[in-house]
Amino acid sequence: MNILVPNLGSTSLKYQILDMPAERVLSRGRLERVKDYREAVAQVRAGDSRIDAVAFKAVHAGAKYRGTFVVDDELLVAMEEFLPAAPVHNAIYLTAMRAFQSEIPGVPLVAAFETEFHATMPEYAARYGVPCEWREQYGVRKYGFHGASHRYIGERAAELLGQPQASLRLVSCHLGGSSSICAIDGGRSVDTTMGFTPLEGLLMGTRAGDLDAAILPWVMTMEDVTLSQLNAMLNKHSGLYGISGVSSDMREIEHACATGNKRARLAFDIFCNRIRKYVGAYAAAMGGIEAVTFTGGIGENSALVRETAMAGMEFLGIELDGEANRAAPRGKELLVSKPGSKVAVALIPTNEERVIARDTVRVLGGVMPSFAVPGTEAPR
Repeated sequence: MNILVPNLGSTSLKYQILDMPAERVLSRGRLERVKDYREAVAQVRAGDSRIDAVAFKAVHAGAKYRGTFVVDDELLVAMEEFLPAAPVHNAIYLTAMRAFQSEIPGVPLVAAFETEFHATMPEYAARYGVPCEWREQYGVRKYGFHGASHRYIGERAAELLGQPQASLRLVSCHLGGSSSICAIDGGRSVDTTMGFTPLEGLLMGTRAGDLDAAILPWVMTMEDVTLSQLNAMLNKHSGLYGISGVSSDMREIEHACATGNKRARLAFDIFCNRIRKYVGAYAAAMGGIEAVTFTGGIGENSALVRETAMAGMEFLGIELDGEANRAAPRGKELLVSKPGSKVAVALIPTNEERVIARDTVRVLGGVMPSFAVPGTEAPR
């Protein structure tokens, strides 16, 4: 079965076509400046590989859709209902799903929701201190996101460390323009930083992350702003960009730090401090940890973020190998902790597409192995 897995941005479409269950990459590509997804679909179809199903890394459709589902009208309605909770992501995927429905009728479309992996969180970790009616009537609870990435990292960490996943307590740090941390105990998500929406948790490229909710009515009282404008400020003009005034890109933040930019340094320090804080909190929540992993554009590529975030964590048994950390090659699985460190620190490039493709085969009735060894990709 050939499964197309598109990764959608506001004006871009990255994709892989995987031969399942071999998990062999048949083709991959990236389209930029996408204005019409129907044209983009046509370009993808012009390739040599047959497409038997399309699998989307969907974001949010509430409590009913915390899993992997065949796309139908009811699912699309649920995604529309949760547009205010994930306005950018849901809008993009709704447009693309309808374009694929129109352009390749008869080919099954599957939505693998990012919230699926976090459905195992205990209720005490998932509930907010708000009236119960909010949960019952409006679905207000912690959902969590980046689920496919954290699930993949949990599987690969166990393989890399040679330890059964059932006995592994892991803090998975997915760090990029969008960032989240997940506490994984025995292969199950037991807590995560993102919440009802992707806004909660770590400082991100343009998202505020954790903040006192009372700030919002306070600002609305002080300023003549609408809810829509306030939402845009929190999601598009905050985070690393809002604090530094330089960029949402960590590479540019680090460069500005090196030139003495104090605002950039503050943004960097806040980012690393929140990582350190959540690693410690999740270690406490799980009664100890065996590993911390880093993935995502920042997690894999910024030695300075890893070094700063893990500094002073020796009391937890975390001892980073500074030389190995700084010399870590891009795109490789690697331990960067000292040989005697009680807690392993690892770099693991994520592969959400494989997780989504496996779930798609399962939903469509195929048979899949529980895990395939990396390195089976076809030449580009």
